[in-house]
Amino acid sequence: MPHTTTETDELVPAAEPKAGHTMADRAVETQQDLSAEINGLAGAYAQALKDGAPAETQPRLDYPPYRSSILRHPTKSLHHADPETIELYSPAFGHQDVHALEADLTIQHNGEPQGERIIVAGKVLDGDGRPVAGQLVEIWQANASGRYIHKRDQHPAPLDPNFTGIGRCITGPDGSYRFTTIKPGAYPWKNHLNAWRPAHIHFSMFGTEFTQRIITQMYFPGDQLFPLDPIYQTIVDQDARDRLVASYDHSLTEPEWALGYNWDI
Repeated sequence: MPHTTTETDELVPAAEPKAGHTMADRAVETQQDLSAEINGLAGAYAQALKDGAPAETQPRLDYPPYRSSILRHPTKSLHHADPETIELYSPAFGHQDVHALEADLTIQHNGEPQGERIIVAGKVLDGDGRPVAGQLVEIWQANASGRYIHKRDQHPAPLDPNFTGIGRCITGPDGSYRFTTIKPGAYPWKNHLNAWRPAHIHFSMFGTEFTQRIITQMYFPGDQLFPLDPIYQTIVDQDARDRLVASYDHSLTEPEWALGYNWDI
């Protein structure tokens, strides 16, 4: 499963209402500028595949259309952990650490949150397809209006007093997880003029070692913002990008309650 390279960096300082934009604001790079760059990189990757290059299944750390990655991407080689130390310590979580109700983000306050209630479920698997049991899965997300409860998120969308947007659970013996939440909304960010992030949920999970933590994002099928989003497009391989998108699952859908989405990690 590809992992994405952002957690809170798209939570940028306040976005002004549309009427507040000045001529200077409009002079910055547009979506057309960014899309031209994205398409150019996609074309170069397609040609590289034809020339025999291997598929790139992970995000590019230095991806120019994602402007902040130019300044903050890692420039040093990976530091290899001592294998003997790793063998002594590993993630160990139990039901005493996480309450079952923490997986339901719709019951954390006195009232019900606004928006479309959904169920997100799947399995956490290792690179060989084996289930990763008893491990911590954490999620965080924007509310139905695309707003985080975060001091840096001040764009003009309403906060929901009945939705915090944070949940966690422990995977079952078969690696399964399940959350009940609200479908998040898209939101603007400051990468370029009129930049919007597709609706997504952030996931954090551990493998069998602390060095195997993954932070990634799950997206929803059919989002029209996919080709416009530099973060999603940091993964230049279409098949790899598709693995970040959940599938609608009618067997998870509950009558008169919630739509279901399946996403294996």
